[in-house]
Amino acid sequence: MNWGIFEALLSGVNKYSTAFGRIWLSLVFIFRVLVYVVTAERVWSDDHKDFDCNTHQPGCSNVCFDQFFPVSHVRLWALQLILVTCPSLLVVMHVAYRKAQEKKHREAVGEDGGRLYLDPGKKRGGLWWTYVCSLVFKAGIDVTFLYVFHSFYPRYTLPPVVKCHIAPCPNTVDCFISKPSEKNIFTLFMVITAVICILLNLVELSYLVSKRCREYLAARKVQATPVGHYPDCVTASCKQKDLLSGDLIFLGPDTHSPLVPDCPQDYVKKTVV
Repeated sequence: MNWGIFEALLSGVNKYSTAFGRIWLSLVFIFRVLVYVVTAERVWSDDHKDFDCNTHQPGCSNVCFDQFFPVSHVRLWALQLILVTCPSLLVVMHVAYRKAQEKKHREAVGEDGGRLYLDPGKKRGGLWWTYVCSLVFKAGIDVTFLYVFHSFYPRYTLPPVVKCHIAPCPNTVDCFISKPSEKNIFTLFMVITAVICILLNLVELSYLVSKRCREYLAARKVQATPVGHYPDCVTASCKQKDLLSGDLIFLGPDTHSPLVPDCPQDYVKKTVV
């Protein structure tokens, strides 16, 4: 599978991510995708061929291997990496949708008709919720796969010898797993990196929520201040009030600067997109 496609698709995520998001993306590609492509696939390439049982009964080795390895590690990791990166693509698609809407708006009203979004990539309104939901989904996917791995392989380790007594095996036979120590090392490495990614998602989620709460409280404080404290609407607090109002749509041209109008509420309105 060509993992370079995912790297190319997610390269634009850095533009719309926080510092924690950039660290998460680097961790995924360097310590998860790269390790998976370079080493993990090769380590598990001979797991079935080198799974030996001390019997020559036809079919015994196959059924024992299926019992102890219901799903291959590499296939589970591939599915996990695909699913954990998909939510980030939703953020890129949402920003692309905003840019398309902004382009249509300019074509309809002209360059002097105002802007639909101050910054299509700014995490405000619907894009903020898309980004937050992507963090929740990414953390949830990693947690789910960690549980699945633990269910199939207790304590995320493989024993060197397993006992099998499933038909058509004539009796209880011993089966030997190829390179169990090496596989355990890579399994624990992938588990630890997944846990770190979960923690980064939770930290970034806490950062975004706390930042939005601080901005909301600051906006409420500004709104509670008497109007007479904002002469000509050029003070820093008035600018903060204008910028904290979320995604802005400017209604029609005007001769004043769109960022600091005399009466912000007459020129801007909320958008849910």
